[in-house]
Amino acid sequence: MKTLRAGIIGLGKMGLSHAAIVSAQPGVDLVAVCDTSLIVTNAFKKYAKAQIYGDYRKMLRKENLDLIVIATPTKLHFDMVKAALEQGVHVFCEKPFSLNSAEGKQLVQLAESKGLVNQLGYHNHFIGTFREMKRLLAADVIGDLVHFSGEAYGPVVTKAKGGTWRSKSSEGGGCLFDYASHVLNLLQEVVSRPVEINGSLLKEIYSKGVEDAVYSLITLKNGLTGTLLVNWSDETYRKMSTSLTVQGKNGKIVCDATELKIYLKEENKAEGLEAGWTIKWITDLALPVGYYLRGEEYSAQIEYFVENVRRQKPGTINTFEQGLYTDKVIEMIIKNAA
Repeated sequence: MKTLRAGIIGLGKMGLSHAAIVSAQPGVDLVAVCDTSLIVTNAFKKYAKAQIYGDYRKMLRKENLDLIVIATPTKLHFDMVKAALEQGVHVFCEKPFSLNSAEGKQLVQLAESKGLVNQLGYHNHFIGTFREMKRLLAADVIGDLVHFSGEAYGPVVTKAKGGTWRSKSSEGGGCLFDYASHVLNLLQEVVSRPVEINGSLLKEIYSKGVEDAVYSLITLKNGLTGTLLVNWSDETYRKMSTSLTVQGKNGKIVCDATELKIYLKEENKAEGLEAGWTIKWITDLALPVGYYLRGEEYSAQIEYFVENVRRQKPGTINTFEQGLYTDKVIEMIIKNAA
């Protein structure tokens, strides 16, 4: 088995997590990392064998990489992803894809023209509860769909001047790009793709010049209508909490990262579901991974990426095209709110 040469650009919280997970993959050698922070790179020099770079273009030219993970602020994604693709390197990029769908379209076309594996870090698709929800909806267990709600809450910005690069519209894109994108991407792949925005509110709570909350009425491709409710200034949550609820004529499914609750009016023998409520826990649905860090979903997505690189065949989960569609929906919400 050929040893794959891997690199990482961006050694913040997610970049460091990815570094540990990539290093733990069988047959993968983390040969190079890139960051502009001397504090971080000096620590790598002391404890890791990877070559250290402050210039990602130099790293791409010198290291002959097979794959790269890009975990930098969103405003930097386009130039970095484009440079890696042009070098023929398979790319895993953190979400959201881009702050500009025109740029995202260029990257989709470039990756496809070169036949390169491309994947984004929408980790919810590797959480067992959401995967099971998608399967149950495809199996029509709750009948004709009536309504959906996609929600996310968390304590990112809980006071004035308390934000980071994520709360700057030109760098992270605010709550809409950083938080709501998770829900929209999950919604489009688990239920159906949004095609129309029927009304939106982008609300500032503590931030200036960028929204802290997003509330939208959305119509999906399958005709289903529902709500998007997202607020990253809710300190009643210890960390980000994401959920999807779908109501059908024969029942209801409520899903988050820890449990899947199914209500049926009548027993479904084929699925082994009784009438009334059934609860499935993540402990029974979690994907098995070879190395656990933060959550199995983070390891599972990297394992999937590496597997596709080894197969030399792009995957079907979290592709650049799917991320581009999420970006287009975000632009639809911005236009509607204006």
